[in-house]
Amino acid sequence: MIEPVPFQPDRFHTAAAHYRTGRAPYPPALIARVAERIGLRPSHRVMDLGCGPGPLAVAFAPLVHDVIAIDPEPAMLAEARMAAAGLSNIRFVQGSSYDLGPSFDPVFLVTMGRSFHWMDRVDTLVRLDQLIEPGGAVALIHDARLDIPINGWRAAFDAVLARYEDPGTAWRGPDWVRHEAILLDSPFSRMETLGVIWRRDVPVDHLVDRALSLSSTSPARLGARATAMVAELRESFSRIAPSGMVTEVSEAKALIAWRP
Repeated sequence: MIEPVPFQPDRFHTAAAHYRTGRAPYPPALIARVAERIGLRPSHRVMDLGCGPGPLAVAFAPLVHDVIAIDPEPAMLAEARMAAAGLSNIRFVQGSSYDLGPSFDPVFLVTMGRSFHWMDRVDTLVRLDQLIEPGGAVALIHDARLDIPINGWRAAFDAVLARYEDPGTAWRGPDWVRHEAILLDSPFSRMETLGVIWRRDVPVDHLVDRALSLSSTSPARLGARATAMVAELRESFSRIAPSGMVTEVSEAKALIAWRP
């Protein structure tokens, strides 16, 4: 039996303010490729499950009739509403995968960005099978680090975080089962992956936000030690990146899963 990560609805309460600027955005090219591959039409509805500050909800909203954006954390939803200013077709709902059921309208696509691993994945896919329309899909969207010289600054970033993070907050232990294995035993067992590699310049201030946006090094998790971590990051990057900027190359990926 696969044990899910224990549900903590306030896990990202103090991380929310840092998430939107700290985490790498999803490149528009990947959003366009996902929409094309799935066959999204203006009449379709999308659900963004575990929406966080709303980058996927905002990205897909112009392509479809409406988006339902769900997250258990009110602070994340507040950030998402600010990001969605000017978009009238996104409905924000406080809730989690455990709340999915017949009260929700059918959807054609469910997106999850860096959120599926926090859920009871088996249960979530069973529930989504009742909500996703025939021909519809699940898209798990995330970004992956590339171990190439231009990303060499990440070693310093990781070293600082390792001195502060609580290993008990990790979601991926030695018995971790990959998403693909879960999907193969689910109603959504037909899969393929799309990816986009892109380069962008990132302010060091955003890397500080990235550290504070992680559940293992959030302000709530570290308490007073958060100030020391931030100071150490800034001191380290004052030598590595005196301009205040680093260049990051990452691969944004979408694992798309359909019913057979």
